[in-house]
Amino acid sequence: MTGPFQKYAITALIAALIFVTATLPLRAQSLLRDPDIEFALGELARPIITAAGLSPDNIRILVVNDRKLNAFVIDTKHVLIHSGLILKAKTAEELQAVIAHEIAHIANGHISRRLANMRSASNSAKFGLAMALVVGALSKNAEAAAGIALGSANSAKRVFLGHTRAEEASADQSALRYLAARNIDPTAMSDVLDYFRGQELLSVGRQDPYVRSHPLTRDRMRAVAGYAAAYGGKSQPNANANYYFARARAKLGAFTGNPGRTLRKLNKKDTSDIGLMTRAVALHRIPRPTEAIAEISKLLKKRPNDPYFQELKGQILLESGNFGAAVNAYGAAVKLAPRNGLILAGYGRALLALNTSDGNRRAVKTLEQARVRDGRDPRMMRDLAVAYARTGNNGLASLATAERYALMGKLDTAGIHAKRAADQLPRGSVGWNRAQDVLNAAKQAG
Repeated sequence: MTGPFQKYAITALIAALIFVTATLPLRAQSLLRDPDIEFALGELARPIITAAGLSPDNIRILVVNDRKLNAFVIDTKHVLIHSGLILKAKTAEELQAVIAHEIAHIANGHISRRLANMRSASNSAKFGLAMALVVGALSKNAEAAAGIALGSANSAKRVFLGHTRAEEASADQSALRYLAARNIDPTAMSDVLDYFRGQELLSVGRQDPYVRSHPLTRDRMRAVAGYAAAYGGKSQPNANANYYFARARAKLGAFTGNPGRTLRKLNKKDTSDIGLMTRAVALHRIPRPTEAIAEISKLLKKRPNDPYFQELKGQILLESGNFGAAVNAYGAAVKLAPRNGLILAGYGRALLALNTSDGNRRAVKTLEQARVRDGRDPRMMRDLAVAYARTGNNGLASLATAERYALMGKLDTAGIHAKRAADQLPRGSVGWNRAQDVLNAAKQAG
């Protein structure tokens, strides 16, 4: 998948933590990055986060490219939800129940305790290193993240997961309180658990009860049902939550599903925001660019000040080869959302596509801003390296390439480029020091 709605490897780095926190198979994972979807999920999470006494500005909801039903936290700033769970959810309340459970892990201090548990298990499995590096990979210091050393000792895994079962039950109770505090129907959590119960029944014969990261679903459902029965509030439909849930789900489905099927399911007379957006995405993916641009243009006549619809128009134009118009669309999106790293990255990519001296210089400035806002985007780092090279900054181009490979977990390759960067950059400069960080990480991984 291309454009700002994109996927990139979290690599074994995060897969290792997924393995110990959610008992998934150890395999590469990927994130699906889209500014519109992430904003919509943030809107759904906002009331939950504030109910937990936390700041919505400090927590981001990200999407994992996986059809399985799952959600998890890896640090105190990120909640990751599988695309399959978002598409499976039928209501905004169900998705908010999932988010509430994960936010409860953060608010209740479970992440800090898990880190301590992982440290205690590190003698046999080195989980402490795995956790430290995963946190680094999704922080502002992601470029210095090193490779992991995931041990295979089953006893260490059991020690870690033994602590999480009580935490999961505690998170359920806190999540229910958050939902009730914001007049969100807590029975939605029962509906979500019912999805997981289906998975549980399919594989129960092969499950080891000692390595489960969650309590038995029937026990969780019993506790949730008891709380919901005692809930005395009156939940009211929330138009804002319903809108953003439908918008995120529709865009995710349009980009990951079969475009022909998406179009067949749409009512041809649907001129709602979500209908026009979904049709534009599906037509773009077929591809039928002229029709796609016509649909997104209709949408922008209705919502000219929506930065995410402007960004989508920029993506469609850019990927259709209309670079000048793409620059204009992305420029409009940036004016409306100047702090969004993904939109800035798209704007820089469009400027780079012009391949002019002025465009390349503007791309460098824009992509540097994007990196400050969101340094977890390997594609943005690749574009920044190209922009540096085109403007004669070969040392910085090598550094950006090194940091991109480090972010992707390819430390051997990152070390090669970091060495090139260090040889070209002034000794002691900021860039030189960053190259040293990557070199040190590569040495530790080796």
